[in-house]
Amino acid sequence: MNNLKISIITVVYNNVRDIAYTIESVLCQTYTNIEYIIVDGASTDGTLDVITSYHDRIDIVISEKDKGIYDAMNKGLAAAHGDYVLFLNSGDELFDENTIQNVVEEGKGADIIYGDTKLVNEQRHIIGDRRHRAPVNFDWQSFRYGMNICHQAIYVKRSIAEPYDLQYQLSGDIDWVIRAAKKAKSTKNVNIYVVKYLVGGLSKKRHHQSLKERYRIFKKHYGTLPNILNHFVIAVRLFKHRILHGKIEE
Repeated sequence: MNNLKISIITVVYNNVRDIAYTIESVLCQTYTNIEYIIVDGASTDGTLDVITSYHDRIDIVISEKDKGIYDAMNKGLAAAHGDYVLFLNSGDELFDENTIQNVVEEGKGADIIYGDTKLVNEQRHIIGDRRHRAPVNFDWQSFRYGMNICHQAIYVKRSIAEPYDLQYQLSGDIDWVIRAAKKAKSTKNVNIYVVKYLVGGLSKKRHHQSLKERYRIFKKHYGTLPNILNHFVIAVRLFKHRILHGKIEE
């Protein structure tokens, strides 16, 4: 298993404040067979200077204008050579220095390997878990009540990883994972925290658009009537969560 190459892809644009946290979390890993790829959208705020300061420890850097986050992710995917791909966005971090080693050892070569997520704020303080906990078992229908695995906590075999659909701007990662899960013959929950996810992001800032895209994606994969029924369940769960816990964090 230690011969497996893990391609970690970080997409970034004008995030000089947070990019170093992400880079450092990758470079400190005890597992060594990692290919690190950074796709920068031609940042103008000093982000590229930070990336360049690590130039001898990053395998591939692409810096050019793109057509959005999923176009940038497709560039990273096309450049990857690993057995697995992980998309770790700027501001997010691998949970600790042993994360990749643990994922490889506990993943047992499954087509999709996944784990749990801790949420962090802009001060890098852990503020809790996602509302959705990673399921014990996962298949392509597991997202019908919501994305219960963080995108940054999912390792997908490159052989089943198709390009992102560029018709989506904010929720294309859901469609991407469902399509991969449809092709996966095995999945494995490693039952550990594997990522620290920085709360916020585009899908939070443009929440209404994100929800509309999610609805379209779920409708495409699960059908119109089941999707309506599933969203009723989602609404009930959201209501119960807000009553019990107040503010909702993904």
